[in-house]
This record gives sequence, structure tokens and C-alpha cells, in this order.
Amino acid sequence: MAEPVAPHQPTCAADHLRPFGLAAIPTSHRGAAAAATTEQQNGSANGSANGHAIKPTESKTGDNEVPPLPTVIARIHARVQAFLAETHPPDSILASVQQQTRISLDVVTSALSKYKLSELSLSYNGGKDCLVLLILFLAGLHPYNTHVQNDEPSSTSDNPSIPSIYALPPDPFASVEDFVITSAEAYHLSITKYTTDPPHTTLRSTFEDYLSRHSSIRAIFVGTRRTDPHGAQLTHFDRTDSGWPDFMRIHPVIDWHYAEIWAFIRHLGLEYCALYDMGYTSLGGTSDTHPNPKLQVDKAEAGGSDGRYLPAYELTEDREERLGRESYFKFLMP
Repeated sequence: MAEPVAPHQPTCAADHLRPFGLAAIPTSHRGAAAAATTEQQNGSANGSANGHAIKPTESKTGDNEVPPLPTVIARIHARVQAFLAETHPPDSILASVQQQTRISLDVVTSALSKYKLSELSLSYNGGKDCLVLLILFLAGLHPYNTHVQNDEPSSTSDNPSIPSIYALPPDPFASVEDFVITSAEAYHLSITKYTTDPPHTTLRSTFEDYLSRHSSIRAIFVGTRRTDPHGAQLTHFDRTDSGWPDFMRIHPVIDWHYAEIWAFIRHLGLEYCALYDMGYTSLGGTSDTHPNPKLQVDKAEAGGSDGRYLPAYELTEDREERLGRESYFKFLMP
């Protein structure tokens, strides 16, 4: 399947930070670890891994760099708290999102009471659920902001970053790749990138390799929701199943509904992957991901064309979210 031409793609990290009132600063002030991404291309037949660093100049962020992580954390926290202070009708979607946000922040607080920052990582793929997870995690870090430099998530002292794992299919969308790169730089994610190519390499072998390279990691934040495959029985904290590498899975957004995810993203004005504006509601690889048929505009309404779709946030039912996927995350961690 050929990827459609998206109407907009973020081209720099500053796009992601505008909702928080953060301005870019000159590149000369960038830290040594900015946007450094390690890529583990472990999709070969023999399962070998070859890593290389993607330098900041390769990340398409232009001539400006983002503020340091403590500043980003403080501004995101302020924006989320301002949202929580708003008044909305008790039966409105935004009131529901406020309640979900408070619960998720409590989960983050609980995780930070159990683990050091250096023991935590994020599973991040640029999707809508991971985006909400990321913002809530960063907002939840604010009470620990004075410790970010001392108990650093990464090993670089002058510009700490959040360890993250990015597992992508063998046929990723270029729009998703672009979004991950620019958002990772904006939010200070130190991403280790893996390409899964079952049966040679799977999510299981990917996490095994990731944890062997990051031995301090004990828990990983995951953006799974209850309506996702294998999500029905999950709680906020679940150890991996037998046969998997041992770590704690943390699910702050497990009980969020599809409409609540989009209400949070749109109300806060967050930058999201351009494919969502083209009717895609669940993002996988180009071979198994299509615009959601429930969002297809009627031919008569579209002037006789059947190629137009409403944006993803127009969908309201959880059960219809993955109608554009030929396989529902068939390699997802059980």
C-alpha cells in the first residue's frame, strides 16, 4: 500500500512545544544528548542487531533546539494543571477526561514512589495513546524536577533524557517515523529503535535485547488501553508473563476511552501524527493499515469521490477504532 500524501507533517521539535508556550533556542545551546537515537535494526534473518546513533542534524529540526528537560516538564505540568482547574459540566467529555487525567497522574506518582527515574522507560511509537501517556508522564515528573539532574533518566549529565523503546513494523509509514523523530527531540526521549520482522524478530526478542542493553530498567510505561488486544485483564501495574523478559508494565491510560484520548489531545492542542487527519484511527504498517471505513465520507457528499475520510477524532466508538487494521497488533505483548 502506498502512503498517502499527508496535508501536514511536523518539521521541527518546536511544533510539538507550541501548546506549552515554549520557544526554541539556538542550536549552539543544545546538549550533547539532544535527540540522539540508537537504532537496533534487528529484522534480519539471523536476528543480528546493528546499532548506530542518529545525530541531531539528521532529525530535521532545523536551526533551533528545544529547552532543557526540566523546563519542558515544568511547562507541561503547568498546562495540565490549568486544564484540571477548568470547570466543565459533570456529564461532559472534558469532565470525564479530567477524572481520567487525575487517575493517570496518580499512577505516575505511584510508579515514581516505587522506582528511581533511572529504572524507568517508556514504550513509544508516536501513536495517539502513547502521546497522551508521554504528556501525562512528563507532567507527573514535575514534583521530582529538582532530582532530574541528580537521578538522571539517561547517562548524559548536561542534558538528561527519558529512556524509550520504539518498536516499529518492517513497513512503517514515513509520517509516523517523522513524527517520532521530532516529538522525541521535543520531549527529550532517548529512543532505542527496533524493527520487528516476525518470526525472525518479535516484540519479545526486541524487549529482551533492549533490557540486556539497559540493565537498570525495571519498569516500562506502556500506552495500552483496555479495548486493545490483550488489554481486557490488565491493571495499572502488571509484571510480564512467563517466558517474557521480567519487568513491570505500567499502564496509566488503561481505562481511557477512544473519545477521551482525542478530547485530551485536541483540548490541549497537542501536535499529532498527520495520518490521523486522513481517517486513520490505528497506526501499524503500510501493509495492514488503512483509513477507517466508518470515517469514509458518502460519495454524494464528497462530490462523487470515495477517497475522502473524516479525521480520526470524529470516531466515537471504542469498538470501531481498529476497523482500518487487517491485524489487531498481532505481535502485541500478551
